[in-house]
Amino acid sequence: MPLKVIDGIRNLTFEEDLSAFLQQLGGPTLIRLQGRDSSRRRAFCTLLHGNEPSGARALYAYLRSGETPAVDLDLIIASIPAALAPPAFSQRMLPGQRDLNRCFRPPFDDSQGKLAEAILRFLHDSKPECLIDLHNTSGSGPAFGVAIRCDADHRALTSLWTNDLIVTDLRLGALMEISELDVPTVTIECGGAQDETSLLIAREGMQRYFSSEQVLAAAGHDYGVNRFRNPIRMELKPGRRVHYGDDADPDAALTLPLDAARFNYGSVPAGERLAILGKAGLDALTAKDHLGKERLHDHFAAINGRLSPKHPLKLFMVTTNPIIATTDCLFYFIDCANT
Repeated sequence: MPLKVIDGIRNLTFEEDLSAFLQQLGGPTLIRLQGRDSSRRRAFCTLLHGNEPSGARALYAYLRSGETPAVDLDLIIASIPAALAPPAFSQRMLPGQRDLNRCFRPPFDDSQGKLAEAILRFLHDSKPECLIDLHNTSGSGPAFGVAIRCDADHRALTSLWTNDLIVTDLRLGALMEISELDVPTVTIECGGAQDETSLLIAREGMQRYFSSEQVLAAAGHDYGVNRFRNPIRMELKPGRRVHYGDDADPDAALTLPLDAARFNYGSVPAGERLAILGKAGLDALTAKDHLGKERLHDHFAAINGRLSPKHPLKLFMVTTNPIIATTDCLFYFIDCANT
């Protein structure tokens, strides 16, 4: 069984820190807690990526408190081996393995796929009333939710952590895309792993999610959540490389500033210099929408060798991690006129 199951905190020993606690667990783990109302249950998942520890840190603090939740809880801590690989909390996944949050659709024929399948099977069988999947953003930035639906329940769940919700029709094999078939699901990006506020956001939202009698929508309540529809992924084409620094790398397809994560805050005006382009210019990049249509030239221009937006854009998840930038994406963006 790729998912270890622990019933109740009585079967846990709380070590001196999170790393020691995760070493005790040893591998992907499901912790089941009994709440005040055992007729209902909620699910929570974190650490799908080993370099996104805020959710695990917040959960560890909650477990140590010994508090009784409002309803039964199923708590999934997923990529423990990747999180513990030295230096701790630095690797998204172990070398040679697939990104776990791209494995929730067939084939389930490797270790990551088998783990994803086990998580989905458990959620299908246990029938929680809702699921939160808590992440850190790949760069410094504000918190936001992501979902494939935007009804009142999804807005209510998002509002426990943040007032911004991205609604996407893009399908990558992420947990929220498939679990949604069984249970209302929201992914929460609580900010960068190094941001001081991320742990606070994770803990406060988690406390509300675990302790509130009702977390799904109440009739007639608006929740004040801002909705952003179908952001587009900016990606490097295969075989291209990104560089971070003040000076351009002549062998890189793109050179982003060291503080590129600042673009995650607010909007980026037309003509703003985002990066220095390499010799291939815009041809090294691709930005396809959820329908697979190339949209790069609709939104970006090469101006004096610089990458600039043609009109105001809102950027999400701008990363300064070259591995993530190369294997996943550079950032997401949406036209401010559509917000």
